[in-house]
Amino acid sequence: MNSAEIISLFDQYVMPTYGRLPLAFVRGHGSRVWDAEGKEYLDFGGGIAVNVLGHAALTKVLAEASAQLVHVSNLYYNIPQGRLAEKLVKLVGVPGKVFFCNSGGEANEALYKLARKWGNGQGAAGAAPSNSAGGGLGSSQAASGRYEIITFLGSFHGRTMAGISATGQEKVKHGFEPLLEGFRHVPFNDLDAVAKAIGPKTAAILLEPIQGESGIKPATPEFLRGLRKLCDERGLLLMYDEVQCGIGRTGEFCGFRAIAPDAVPDAMSWAKGLAGGFPMGAIWARQPYQDVLGPGTHATTFGGTPLASSVALAVLETIERDGLMANAKTMGDYFMSRLRQLPGIKEVRGVGCMIGMELPVEAKPFILKLAQNGLIGVIAGTHVVRFLPALNVTRAEVDEAVEKVKASL
Repeated sequence: MNSAEIISLFDQYVMPTYGRLPLAFVRGHGSRVWDAEGKEYLDFGGGIAVNVLGHAALTKVLAEASAQLVHVSNLYYNIPQGRLAEKLVKLVGVPGKVFFCNSGGEANEALYKLARKWGNGQGAAGAAPSNSAGGGLGSSQAASGRYEIITFLGSFHGRTMAGISATGQEKVKHGFEPLLEGFRHVPFNDLDAVAKAIGPKTAAILLEPIQGESGIKPATPEFLRGLRKLCDERGLLLMYDEVQCGIGRTGEFCGFRAIAPDAVPDAMSWAKGLAGGFPMGAIWARQPYQDVLGPGTHATTFGGTPLASSVALAVLETIERDGLMANAKTMGDYFMSRLRQLPGIKEVRGVGCMIGMELPVEAKPFILKLAQNGLIGVIAGTHVVRFLPALNVTRAEVDEAVEKVKASL
């Protein structure tokens, strides 16, 4: 089939929930993809931060794991899920436990439920944040029927009803009213606004350490540390949405560690790059919140299957073995330094291989021009081109991408 035929197939049978670019890909390898006509593209969109190892990197583990055990449900135990949970906890470096699901939206749903369950005084004896120096609330104070979660303007937390309610962008909410109550949006990187927004019903603060969809906007170190201090003093949960910035993309396994490594959260979510393209999400919660969601409180049919867990283990082991977090930082810094030398760009910002290039004009026409020149980027906000290359991207590939950006400008 050619591209026109593939697009026609979609027009006839696929719901129009995406504003797709007129590109139809049929094959990929490493950091490159090919369309139905055989044109080659350098893929710096990475499936929106998913393809951390590039394309066609997981065929061996998929074949081997699928020949062993694909699915048994979470009514039983399996080895890969247990080993993956252990691996994730060790990579975080803080004792805790993991819940597995299938996507970032689902992972964030688990965070909302964790916060509400804890805020209602159920699970972990209503325990309050405990890594403060004498701050926090006692268990009797924590069990006070709290359910509100503070999130931030410009944030994006998924497309579920709770996800769009949590998201600090009005455009995702239209037509879906009434929204789920219990979310308050305040300006990003404004600690005073957060302090003023905390009320008697506040249970948690949720944020992306680096906002992705609104244009690659990192939190400041002072902001993350200030939030940790506020949560300790007020007895709140601090939760990070690391669906896009986690899994080594910033040069650190946890995105927040690239900004303020001491601002450790109470829980965080992952997805996208966790299994390198195989659908998977997860949350981690530290002690004493790791057992708040007990039997009967949360579940998923497909979360943490033996197949998905085996693939994710292979991804994490490859990232560690090949030093890909260090590579992501080095190549990301190099890419940003080269982009900043080009004329016609308003600003370049990012951390590691999570980079935003802000233009003085709308980004969508430029995304199309990049594709014409054989480079895939992703739009973020209205004026930002987002680059999310594989963590094993090479210097030569970065140089090639810069030349394609230059030609497009």
